[in-house]
Amino acid sequence: MASDTDLLRAWRGGDAKAGSALFDRHFASVYRFFRTKTEGGIEDLVQETFLACVRGRDRLEADDRFRAYLFGAARHVLYRHIHHRAHREAPLDFSITSVEDLGPTPSKIVGARQEQRLLVRALRRIPIELQVALELYYFEQMSGPELAAALDVPEGTARSRVRRGLERLKAAALELEGEALVESTLADLPKWSRDVRAILDAEGLGAR
Repeated sequence: MASDTDLLRAWRGGDAKAGSALFDRHFASVYRFFRTKTEGGIEDLVQETFLACVRGRDRLEADDRFRAYLFGAARHVLYRHIHHRAHREAPLDFSITSVEDLGPTPSKIVGARQEQRLLVRALRRIPIELQVALELYYFEQMSGPELAAALDVPEGTARSRVRRGLERLKAAALELEGEALVESTLADLPKWSRDVRAILDAEGLGAR
């Protein structure tokens, strides 16, 4: 099976089938990335992300870093989209602005359990910069080096964002629910993250 990097190079060279294969391989993951942070037009944002990967032909430095490259592009697309949607002249500070701060939040995920709903709601209440770091770490299971590349920061900074994100996530969850539900959710955060990922993946496949 062709690697992601091989498909991207072929797509850049004009091979439309390679582009379709790459798009199909990663559509659900990129859809999930946008689904927890914005409402409507998600398919267009996914398409824009892949096109950004094609245009940025010199930015992929290592063959084993395609996912970091892809989600780095998705992060830039998200930030531009949010800034445009906010109708503000001054740049937004994503280290303090949350999805909830920006107005109506994305619709609830269908069929989710209490813990899954709490996790998604709490994520949307923390700064977007930290939300992105946590979701890439838990939903995408990125390693420290991958996460650093996707966020375009040193690895120590990336890991610090995960730690601070967890602290803010717990505080946000406690504002939403009782301590017992929060503890049961955060005690097995990898499990609930996998469950939310599976629900969003199914939704993304249904959107194709």
